Amino acid sequence: MIDLADDTDIAAAHRDFLRWLSDERRASPKTVEAYGRDIRQFLSFLQVYEGEPPTLKRLSRLEPRAFRAWLAERAADGVIPASRARQLSALRTFFAWTAKTGRAECPAIQMIRSPKVPRAVPKPLSQPDAEAMIGTVGDGARQEWVAKRDVALATLLYGCGLRMAEALALSVGEAPKDDQLTVTGKGNKQRMVPVLPAVRAAIADYLAACPHAAEAERPLFVGVRGGALDSGQARRVMRQAREALGLPESASAHALRHSFATHLLAAGGDLRAIQELLGHSSLSTTQRYTEVDSARLMAEYAKAHPRAKKRDDG
Repeated sequence: MIDLADDTDIAAAHRDFLRWLSDERRASPKTVEAYGRDIRQFLSFLQVYEGEPPTLKRLSRLEPRAFRAWLAERAADGVIPASRARQLSALRTFFAWTAKTGRAECPAIQMIRSPKVPRAVPKPLSQPDAEAMIGTVGDGARQEWVAKRDVALATLLYGCGLRMAEALALSVGEAPKDDQLTVTGKGNKQRMVPVLPAVRAAIADYLAACPHAAEAERPLFVGVRGGALDSGQARRVMRQAREALGLPESASAHALRHSFATHLLAAGGDLRAIQELLGHSSLSTTQRYTEVDSARLMAEYAKAHPRAKKRDDG
């Protein structure tokens, strides 16, 4: 991959863009890393495609065929459409930034269509399986307070529909003390979500047992040594519970968030309200859950309707 450690204009733009992405856009470290990698990969391709190192001036002169050739190479390398779409999105953001900062304008990228990505349908847990997950997550913990922490985290994910990153970003001072919780989601946007008594009770039980000082600024969920709980460790706990229950791989920590939305919808929840609770910027994202609920209803129909039973019996 191309070396961007030198003092070329393209290397400086790459560093400044990632700094802007982190400081101004408040993107997560993983997002910044992924964008940086995607841009380097594209620049490496250009170096081979054009036969010379890329510069900002050359970026301004790119034609649509260069982007199409890059996408074709990505596809030939086995990169799935969703990943190619994400990489193209990273380039769009980069070129929008170079244009805004007066470094380079690249009209050609606006002529490139994003790869068509199959619409993913969420895979929620059934209500009994979601409750079983919450009841099992603490079973493998060696310390009682760690078990209470894991139960509190799973209860929060399912009870409030939070993303894992949102839950782990909470501080002790932000722990729910009444029936509402302020959550900072994607794009640094805040939203209010209702908090069930069971969620508050699980978190209070964990905090009372936790041996580390409950200072307001301290992360709400901590590891054994008192530092912020690592997302990888939190997901491993969920995976262990899933395996213990014999549930499919789709029964992940994020499936608890899917379950929150699907179970609300099945109980008659308003789609717009669920959109607000999940922090979706677009209603079309939330509408995926209607497909899940429709499939559930059809399965129940096929199982219970007399005519469907008669047809199945032959």
